Amino acid sequence: MIIELRNVTKKFGELTALDHVDLGVEKGDIFTVVGPNGSGKTTLLRIVAGIESPTSGDMYFNGERVDKYGLSAVRRNCTLVFQHIALFNTTVHKNIAYGLKLRGHAEKEVDEKVKEVLEIAKLQGYEKRWARKLSGGEQQRVSLARALALDTEVLLLDEPTANLDPRNASIIEETIFHVNREWGTTVVMATHNMFQAKTLANKAVLLIGGRIAHVGTPQEILGAPSDQLASFAKLENVFSGVSKVLEGGTSVIDLGGDVRIEAAVRRAGEITVFVRPEDIILSKDQVVSSARNVLKGVVTEVSDFGDTVNLRVDVGRDFAVQITKRSFNEMQLNIGSKVFLTFKATAVRTV
Repeated sequence: MIIELRNVTKKFGELTALDHVDLGVEKGDIFTVVGPNGSGKTTLLRIVAGIESPTSGDMYFNGERVDKYGLSAVRRNCTLVFQHIALFNTTVHKNIAYGLKLRGHAEKEVDEKVKEVLEIAKLQGYEKRWARKLSGGEQQRVSLARALALDTEVLLLDEPTANLDPRNASIIEETIFHVNREWGTTVVMATHNMFQAKTLANKAVLLIGGRIAHVGTPQEILGAPSDQLASFAKLENVFSGVSKVLEGGTSVIDLGGDVRIEAAVRRAGEITVFVRPEDIILSKDQVVSSARNVLKGVVTEVSDFGDTVNLRVDVGRDFAVQITKRSFNEMQLNIGSKVFLTFKATAVRTV
C-alpha cells in the first residue's frame, strides 16, 4: 500500500475538517474522493501531499510512518495539482521546466521532459506562448503537465476538470488515464463528476462532513445514487423537463430541443431525470427491441480510455455514452458519425 491514513483527524480551530479518517491507496490505483464542498476533500489531499499535518492520527507512505522528518520524502514523491491555477507570468516551457530545474536536472534532460509532457497533454507548439494568456482549460493542462514533468510516484488532483469545456476536460481525463497506465503513476483525485469517477477510478471513497461514508468501487458507491449524493454530485445526462403521465403507467418527458423520452415513473409537471451512460445502447442502425426510447443523433466528441470509449452524441440534447473499444472499432465510429441511442424507460431515473 503506497498511502495509508489511520484515524486521521484535522482541525482548524473549532472546525473539524477530517474526523477519524481511515483509508488506503494501493500502488497503481486511480483513487477517487467524492464529496460536497466543505466535506474535507482538499484537506485530505493536502495531508497526503505533506502540505498539512494531521491534528491526530498517522499517515504512512510506502509502509513508513510519516513524521516531521519524513515529510521531505512525501513532498518529493507526491505532486498536488490545485483546482485554482497558479502559473508563473512567463512561457509555457518555463512554467513546466521550473520544478525540474529546482531539482537540479540538466538543461537537455529538462527540454526532453518538457517536450514529452507537452505531447501527453496535447500542448505541442505551445512552448513559447505566454501561459497566463491561454484559456482556462489550456492553463489547467499546463498546470497538469508541470506536475507530470516531476515524474512523482503519486499524482494528486483537486477537481481537475471543474468548470472546463468538454474538449479540455476530455484531454485531461485521457492524460490521467495515460500516465496511470503507461507510467504506473498512482492517482488520487477529488471530483464531483460521477461519469469521470466511474470511467477512470478503480476505487472510491464518499466523504461527508469530514467522515468517510462509504469505501468501495465507484460502481458500488455511485451505481444507485442516493438523494444525498445527487444533491451535490455532477451526474452525466441530467435533464430537466415537463412530464406528462401516460395511460400505461409511464410518463413522457419533454426535454426541449424536440427531444422526448419515456420514463417508468408516474409524475406530472416539472421533473429532473438522468440516464447513466452505460445504460444506453449505441448503434449505427436502429435496434429492434422493447426499449421505449430511441433517439437519432450525431457523434460530437470521442475520448479513448483503452478498453472503453466515451462519446458525446447530439440528439437535440447532448448525451454521454460509454461503449467498449471493440464496439467502437467494429462500428468504425468517429466525430460526425450518425448513430442511434436506445435505452429502456426503467433506465430513466429521477434526481
